[in-house]
Amino acid sequence: METIGRFFKPPKDSFFLFGPRGTGKSTWLKTNAPDALWADLLDPDSYRAYVSRPEQLRALVDGRPGVSQVVIDEIQKVPALLDVVHQLIEEKSRRPLQFILTGSSSRKLRRAGVDLLAGRVLLKTLHPFLAAELGSRFNLDQSLRLGTLPLVLAAAGPEETLKSYIALYLREEVQAEGLVRNVGSFSRFLEAMSFSHASLLNTAEVARECQVGRKTVEGFVEVLEDLLLGFRLQVFTRKAKRHLVQHPKFYYMDAGIFQTLRPKGPLDASAETAGAALEGLVAQQLRAWIAYGQKDRRLNFWRTKSGVEVDFVVYGQDTFLAVEVKSSRRVSSKDVRPLKAFLEDYPQARACLLYGGRERLRLDGIPCLPCGEFLARLIPDAPVSDLLK
Repeated sequence: METIGRFFKPPKDSFFLFGPRGTGKSTWLKTNAPDALWADLLDPDSYRAYVSRPEQLRALVDGRPGVSQVVIDEIQKVPALLDVVHQLIEEKSRRPLQFILTGSSSRKLRRAGVDLLAGRVLLKTLHPFLAAELGSRFNLDQSLRLGTLPLVLAAAGPEETLKSYIALYLREEVQAEGLVRNVGSFSRFLEAMSFSHASLLNTAEVARECQVGRKTVEGFVEVLEDLLLGFRLQVFTRKAKRHLVQHPKFYYMDAGIFQTLRPKGPLDASAETAGAALEGLVAQQLRAWIAYGQKDRRLNFWRTKSGVEVDFVVYGQDTFLAVEVKSSRRVSSKDVRPLKAFLEDYPQARACLLYGGRERLRLDGIPCLPCGEFLARLIPDAPVSDLLK
């Protein structure tokens, strides 16, 4: 698969570049920082050298006086390197350096004190492909089935690659790093959480399904977030006029990951899976769109205690947009009722419904757009008016 340009724009200062494995961090760096000094902590020899003597990084930097960029790949493998990086950044008057610190897990870094570099190193994220990055290569049905991870889309056998991807995380990130005590329970938890994808997260129900304690499940969810494999979406409560739920919603970070973990059989309705996959894909695309933009935007959802729900609310600089997602190919006035309820409380907002059909419609004043067309317009910092054309 040919190299596809990314919307991610690096800052001029040093930065962490977080992202799940397979999102293309190394590929992006080799294209955009070809002359940088590299420390690859996935390489066994390099790992052993740095874990035993972190100060070797200083000697390596001093030995390359012409280098202005330093890349440390998978920095979470040797958190002690953060102390050396901190010292070298503080000595910028002697020699200005840009450090790019990549990672696929923030857990060990947070425990080791990432706050040490707060204000000196920015936090950035790289996500699976945006539809707009793929351009004409984007296929909605394929994205719902396989997701948009660069590693998977470039593979000769994407389905097998997805299965191996989960096994890789279990083996190399969860088991090897000792993140959980019982890998078997965590493996069952991954499957059980597929039923919470695009739904309100009820840890008590997940605990009963996995036959473990509720606190264990809460810890497992934190591990998923630290490994960047999943995320929670909080309810939008700004100037709330109704009683709202308190539980967040949960999403796996990629539709292909969700599809791989979700059991399929006679008792599993395809319509239910399709709806959750589409909503998760939109969530992932909106998160990446926000992350790559320069404007301050936040992603939430809205749900009243009576059950009226709007899937996504994007709020921030010059943006207030409510988005409802339906996988069906036909929609009616009933489908836009939650958006109308939201607009009653927030008349300043704009709203749209995304659905699986091909025609642009307008129901009760609400634009209803083909989901694929909307996603193709998600270019960072694009005004809402462009998205709703």
